[in-house]
Amino acid sequence: MYDLPKFGNGICLGRMAELLDELAIDRSKLKRISVVVTGSNGKGSTAAFCAGIGRAYGLRTGLFTSPHIYRFNERVQVDGVEIGDADLTRLASRIEAAIARIAARRGEQFGGFEALFALACLHFQETECDFAVFEAGIGGRYDVTRMVGALTACVTSVDYEHVALLGHSLDLIASDKSDACAAGGTIVYGENCANLKPHLIEYNRHREVTSRFVRDDIAIGGETATASRQQFDFRFGVYDFRALEMNLLGAFQFNNAAIAVAVFLLWLRRMRPGADAAGCEAAVRSGLRGTRWPGRLETIKPDPLTIVDVGHTPDGVRQSLASLKAIHGAEDWILVTGISSDKKADEIVGALAPSFGTIICTRAHHKGADAAAIASSVRRANPHADIRIAATVAEAVAMSQQLAAAQQRKIYVAGGLFLAIEYATVANGGRAEDLKFF
Repeated sequence: MYDLPKFGNGICLGRMAELLDELAIDRSKLKRISVVVTGSNGKGSTAAFCAGIGRAYGLRTGLFTSPHIYRFNERVQVDGVEIGDADLTRLASRIEAAIARIAARRGEQFGGFEALFALACLHFQETECDFAVFEAGIGGRYDVTRMVGALTACVTSVDYEHVALLGHSLDLIASDKSDACAAGGTIVYGENCANLKPHLIEYNRHREVTSRFVRDDIAIGGETATASRQQFDFRFGVYDFRALEMNLLGAFQFNNAAIAVAVFLLWLRRMRPGADAAGCEAAVRSGLRGTRWPGRLETIKPDPLTIVDVGHTPDGVRQSLASLKAIHGAEDWILVTGISSDKKADEIVGALAPSFGTIICTRAHHKGADAAAIASSVRRANPHADIRIAATVAEAVAMSQQLAAAQQRKIYVAGGLFLAIEYATVANGGRAEDLKFF
């Protein structure tokens, strides 16, 4: 699959339909058991919460996410267990053969993400999943996860990303993501979509898609946070759950958790209308509390305190920074930053740099922008900072840890998804060069 480009030629829906048919995927069952998670930020956490609730309810649950943090197998899980190497190899061979035949017939190039989606569908079918959570790649209108035909979906948040594909306004981006939900279904929108509500309701009207909004139709209250746990109240329709606990940190996780709960309850009401309310509440409590998801304000070392965050849009970076300060304090931090080459460095750096006095700029091995160019962006955003350049992530790890030990400081790694993953890998004894992504 690594020999394929991340995405294939043009729109993939036609060739994907042919691929799923050739693999004998039961698409009517896939539609019944599945939900789709789209959005600019928070997709991974939301998908993990939703899958955790499904497992706690006693459902055999599949989870498809991207990218992986440390190991490719993370992307396809059943009941919290990553697909094994033997199954991954076996299914990949089968899919590669099918792709070769279809590509020859159609004269089209498949993408690696398309192949992996098909593999997930096949794995979930073979393991007889009762419930499956699919995280979208880009958007929703032409993303492979639209092939699921899910009648329950969500948009966790909307930010400016992939504008060449999704559109140059938030209205257009939100519209594209909304199309992951099939006609006649229900879609849950995160709280930062509130200003788009009139547009989205009208956009969904003629497909008879029902729109539900966090902090409007879905109430959140009583939010509290400590360095190890968060708690909130949830109310949606007849459901009123108090003091729900979760171990994932950051104020943005209240939004993600509320979306996940609402999505699961909507799916369950559609599939099992007589479901026991007490059983639902117990599953929600256990599922949220048991969810772990790497990369989001994740503590990778206690001494010196080192926290990484994979947020890579301006809004995502701002939300994570605010939560970092609220949970761990605003002082005595060293920032390690690096931006992917396809992102707007000035916007992301502008959200980060003013809050830090010491900033190390580096370049991720995967898709990283030039470290000197990042340093120039940092200098424009915070001319008074002590700015240092590390040519590689390995150098940035050594430099930041030496500075933190000498100055009794904490380390925050943020600004790029691949930066955070590589830093965590190197800090734990691995090599950035050994990581593989599409």
